[in-house]
Amino acid sequence: MTEVDVPQTRPPEPLSIHIVKASNLKLTKIDNGQDCYKCSSGKGTKGDNVQITVKVEFGEKVLGESPKVECVPDTPADIDYTATLNCSFEDPLVLDEISYKPVVLTVTEVLPKEKKQKEEKTAQLGQCTVDLLPLVKGATRHHYNLVINPLPGSPLETIPPESPKPEMEVVISVQESLLEGTQIDQGNLMTLTVETLYSPPESWTMTGTQYAYASALPIPTSADKESPVVFANGALKPSIDKEPPNRQKKWAVPGSAQGNSIFIPDSFLPPDNIDDEDGEFKNKEDREHRHMAETEKLRVTWNTERRCYLDSQATKSFQDKIAKCRYWPVEVMRLPQPAAAKGKKPGLGGGKFKDDEGSISYHGVAFVNLAPLLYPGVKRIRGAYKVHAYTDHAMHEKTKRKTGFGEEAGKIAFNILNRNSASPFPKKAGKEGGEKKEKEVKKGHTEKVQRSMSIAQHQQQANATPAGPGGQAPTEASQTIKSDTGSEMEGQPPVNVEGQQYVDAKSYVMLEISLTRPLIPKRPPEELARRVAEYIPPRPLFPKRTDGAQRAVEDFHNQVGSVANLILDEFRDQFGDLLKTDDEPQTVEAMESRRQKLIYELNSSGKYFAFKEQLKYAVVKIVREKYLKTSAFEDRQELQTFLSELYVYLIDQMHVALGQFLALEDQAPIPKPQTDSAQLKHFAREAEVNGNYELATKYYQERIARNRNDPSHWFDYGTFCLYINDITKAEECFKECIAIDQKHLQGLLLYGVVCTLSERNEAAETFFEAATCVDPKSILAWTMLGLFYDAVNNEIGAEMAYLEANKLNQAAAVAEAKALREEERLARGEHESEDKEIDHDQGGLAPPSVPDIKQPSPPSSDKPPTSARSGKGSISDRRMSASKRSDIHLHPGQSPQLQGSKIKTESSTSRPGSHYKMGSQRGTPQPAEEAEEPPVREPTPVPRCSIYMQAIEWLIEVKAVPFTERALAHELLSPMGGPTSGYHINYARLKLQKKEYKEAENSLDEALQFDYQNPDAWALMGHVKYMTNDVEASRDCYERTISFTTDAAEMHSIYLRLASIYLQEEKFSNAKNTFLLACKRSPSCVSWLGVGIACYRLGELAEAEDALSEANILNNTDPEVWGYLSLVCLKTGRQLEAEQAYKYALKLNLSDYDLLGEIHQVQQDVGFGNPEF
Repeated sequence: MTEVDVPQTRPPEPLSIHIVKASNLKLTKIDNGQDCYKCSSGKGTKGDNVQITVKVEFGEKVLGESPKVECVPDTPADIDYTATLNCSFEDPLVLDEISYKPVVLTVTEVLPKEKKQKEEKTAQLGQCTVDLLPLVKGATRHHYNLVINPLPGSPLETIPPESPKPEMEVVISVQESLLEGTQIDQGNLMTLTVETLYSPPESWTMTGTQYAYASALPIPTSADKESPVVFANGALKPSIDKEPPNRQKKWAVPGSAQGNSIFIPDSFLPPDNIDDEDGEFKNKEDREHRHMAETEKLRVTWNTERRCYLDSQATKSFQDKIAKCRYWPVEVMRLPQPAAAKGKKPGLGGGKFKDDEGSISYHGVAFVNLAPLLYPGVKRIRGAYKVHAYTDHAMHEKTKRKTGFGEEAGKIAFNILNRNSASPFPKKAGKEGGEKKEKEVKKGHTEKVQRSMSIAQHQQQANATPAGPGGQAPTEASQTIKSDTGSEMEGQPPVNVEGQQYVDAKSYVMLEISLTRPLIPKRPPEELARRVAEYIPPRPLFPKRTDGAQRAVEDFHNQVGSVANLILDEFRDQFGDLLKTDDEPQTVEAMESRRQKLIYELNSSGKYFAFKEQLKYAVVKIVREKYLKTSAFEDRQELQTFLSELYVYLIDQMHVALGQFLALEDQAPIPKPQTDSAQLKHFAREAEVNGNYELATKYYQERIARNRNDPSHWFDYGTFCLYINDITKAEECFKECIAIDQKHLQGLLLYGVVCTLSERNEAAETFFEAATCVDPKSILAWTMLGLFYDAVNNEIGAEMAYLEANKLNQAAAVAEAKALREEERLARGEHESEDKEIDHDQGGLAPPSVPDIKQPSPPSSDKPPTSARSGKGSISDRRMSASKRSDIHLHPGQSPQLQGSKIKTESSTSRPGSHYKMGSQRGTPQPAEEAEEPPVREPTPVPRCSIYMQAIEWLIEVKAVPFTERALAHELLSPMGGPTSGYHINYARLKLQKKEYKEAENSLDEALQFDYQNPDAWALMGHVKYMTNDVEASRDCYERTISFTTDAAEMHSIYLRLASIYLQEEKFSNAKNTFLLACKRSPSCVSWLGVGIACYRLGELAEAEDALSEANILNNTDPEVWGYLSLVCLKTGRQLEAEQAYKYALKLNLSDYDLLGEIHQVQQDVGFGNPEF
């Protein structure tokens, strides 16, 4: 290293491990002539104190050993020893090494010397491990109370369970944090946990030759380098050896730790639910396989945790590699057990390391999808991942890597295994040197092995009976090499025979990967709310009041009117009855008497003082705002002058206010509007359907004028503007909606849609994310976020959003099924109580076969039988396909009265036979009791529809056409969707909005092939025919829709269009009845106008006038209504009304020339009605 580089390297940082004390070490000497000690909960023999020392180790380095310390029973032993570990930052992997290696503390007892004994004898009592992870996370000091785990043969093993466990108090510290500023902000700490390989190949057994098992995966160490992380201590375990519920994680490199010290303190495997996992084998059809694999088959267990510190470059490299290829390889392999003799080094005659260093077998690989780590805010993934047969072809195809780390990982695993088997404690010699040497020879050795693999493969294919050197069979290593590389002759993909056994056995490995901070930080809800407020500032519900002279005077007028009203009420209470009954003329004396009594009452009751206080604030505002007097008067004469002027002004204003107050009594109250907000919205939608966009705009604007502070009014107007492609006005409406309510979910979503259409993707993402924070349980919000990410080609973001939406959809289905089962249970309980009453009434005539059967009934027999249209069924009936389940939800169930008689007969006759049949289907006839032993698992509920279909229905409603097209494409490819009837119907609705009638008709033809009795499909077909002027076909479609027992989603437009067709065909009676159906369902000006026209054509003038009057009440600006009213008045001989109605029709620009011509003809016939005559 040059002198220039020295200032850039941080000097070594001493890491202190301070052992404070050890407690609960209770030792008692047994005086039997031997140096043997045991633990005891009582006190030791007098004078028999014990001496202990503590050795401190880190990896293969011994950091020091404490002096001897006297251990007195029931008194903590003050050790007070500090060991130091120098952290040299010249090594870039120093933080990584500190993160995953523990400091091992070994407690050793120094036995008392015997006579003629030269050296002291020692006995190891126990160990504990110190985790240095807090220092890697940036802490400078951390305190531990660690349990001392007994070593095999230690007297600590005999401590009773109820006694306190021996502990050691340890403090680790550094002077300055190991992490600097950039390392804290940009670095990351990854935790890898390899748990268990389940359902291994069936050829693996617990008998015969035993093997070691390893797993490995690459981890980036810098911007362009990777190194394998190896988990070498996998153990094959039988199914009888059950895992404890809280499994503790092991150290990846325990060093000299033994016994329970190989476990990481306070680190356990999480018991996650399968639904919350991120891997494979999560579907309901995989649950049974997983249950069997985890309870009845062998397994390979690691339960090992490995920490990896990633600096900023390694973190960026890790993130980029996931973005380029989401799959990360985790290789699994089998290794021969090391056979190193005691005291000999592996590879020098004492073991098989030299011969078997490349002999990995059963080489498999699991491709872990790390894309969830690129989801915003995600720091952890865990799941079951399928193990595939390893081949270079599969590795390259999945991960874009040319080869794996199998050979290098095998050598590292052999090193670990041989060190652990040579002696209980690994030697100090050369771990670092050995690893460096391995790295130096890796490339050449790997290339040599690959060449030999290819040669061996071709030789095996050429010879029918292959033989190894000397006529012996090929070794396991050569078989493994051939199976790993496989054959690529004739362009065939390679085959790994041994690895294929993983696939046949459906093996999977449980993995967990976690980070201290997410790769993609998630914006918190507070930040999103702030960003939304920056784009659209919130608007207060009420405008700010501006204080001024005019405002102060108006407030004084209002207060005077309020006080006058209160005085009048008091006067009426006292003298109202007297004035009504007294017929004598009012005299001045009587009036003065009443005035004095009123003043006395006001003074004595305190109301006069209350009125004065009520006026006080208004007078003060006048003084401040009008006269600008805010300070005290210094001259008394000036004060008197001001008071005189103020008094005159207040008296004048009082008379003005009283004049206004008394004048208001004579005005008629303003009538309330005949229509409310919901009716106006209905009228606007009706005008939309009829293509009268000007009238629809008028209705939407009227709703806003009535209440500008209702966000739904702005939202509905915005969706209409989106429909007529007025994007600018739609954006303004959604802005107003969000300004009024910053948490308006649909407003946030549609403003995001508008921003996407305007290619303002950053703002759009903010609003879509804000919607998911406003309602995190909204399926629609997450689906819309996914559709947006699709639009901007963010595949990982879209995957995250769709995954969350599907979870919520599944949770909703589970909640719905639970509610349905609860209803069934309540209904079944009532039904069973009715059956018991019937049996009780039958008495001795009841057949004894039912009560005499003493066998337990299956769950299905307790529930009433169901038909194909029943919504209530047994558990076995509910275990059906998604399509059948949807049919159950669509049709009502049978009544309990119809099912009551079936329960007893079927339970008494069909139970034994059906149970026997269940057993015979499994291959062996079994009695009913044995068939009923396994509990019936509740089926996993299936959602009614996919997340995309829910979004489609909303998007069509709000006229967001581009997002609707994208959602329809996803629905077509969705496993729950596809080209179903619902898909084709919604596709046709979209094409109707776009006025592409031919495509809509073709889609509806497809929908009717799925469900010929779907009223929505026939209604939409009628609309298509109506818009293309095929009147006869549209009439047939509408009539068919009305004849169905189930109504279509939108019946109002169907009634109006069908009735208008009847009017065109002069079927006035049918038109009248159809218009009346529309009026009964949802009355509007158009529907009552239709009734009036039909009645007029039928000659029912009185009914026509009533209907037209109703239409006029709902909308008095419709010129056609005034035109027909004029005709009715002309026919009934009312000249004045006829002329008035005709004038209004012309004033409102009646554009129906046929109606105008008819009016003129009738006017000429009757001789009046037109003022121009």
